[in-house]
Amino acid sequence: MSDNKLRCALVYRLDGSAPSGGGDDAAGDGIALSNLSSSVTLLAKYDHAHEYEAHAGSSGGLYGDKEKNYAEAVAMVVGGDPPGGVAEEGTIGGFKVVQSDMHQVVYGADSEGLCLAVITGLKYPSRTAVQMLAELYPSYSEQFALQAKSATTNALSKKSKSLLKEHCAKYDDSSKVDKASALNTKIDEVKVQMQDNIASMLKNTEQAESLAERSNQLNEQANVFQKKSKDLRKQMRCKNIKMTAILVTLVVGILVIVLVPLIMRAKKAASGGRMLRGAVEALFLE
Repeated sequence: MSDNKLRCALVYRLDGSAPSGGGDDAAGDGIALSNLSSSVTLLAKYDHAHEYEAHAGSSGGLYGDKEKNYAEAVAMVVGGDPPGGVAEEGTIGGFKVVQSDMHQVVYGADSEGLCLAVITGLKYPSRTAVQMLAELYPSYSEQFALQAKSATTNALSKKSKSLLKEHCAKYDDSSKVDKASALNTKIDEVKVQMQDNIASMLKNTEQAESLAERSNQLNEQANVFQKKSKDLRKQMRCKNIKMTAILVTLVVGILVIVLVPLIMRAKKAASGGRMLRGAVEALFLE
């Protein structure tokens, strides 16, 4: 799994030998390393990964639990594909980047064959690694250039550890030394914040849509309730009219049943009275 960690720093001496038929191409003020088959000698190494991984409680080492001679592996890479030619003395250049599945090696050299290399995770910016090597070179060359010409394998590791450690610690977090990386980090932070804001807006939109849908449902229910209320009032009005008509009919019927006999009796009584008066008057006239 790739990461953005700075893993280790290494120093090599490149002893170039002219290829067959090379003639005088290797002659001059410096060594045209890209035109030579280089013999690579490890001068110093500093396993920065071991420092912070051991401090974090892991097994430490550049490759975790697997013991691999990463210095030799990098030496094979550098020997097989040396840095480009550097004509100017006292400078480092010809930088190259070689990547594997998990790591990348960034390295460069000066005209005398002093080669500086660094191993990082694939997500570590290669331009920052180049910047580190360019900054490390003047100090390292000033202190160890003469010793580097004749030093044996790994002879300068202890002597140059503090210098390598200092630069590895400084460049451990690329965003602190690389403005572009810092800008990318800020951009990533803004992206994350914007994604969070968009997610929050979408969530609020979903809630608003849910509330709107609920409101529409309530409005529909209110309309249905209102319609049913009107229908119920109509039904109750019809029932009241029917009940009123029935009561009026009933009262009229009762009145008819009660009053008609009384009226008939009154008429009979009145007719009988007239007949009696006529009989009495007839008697008196006789």
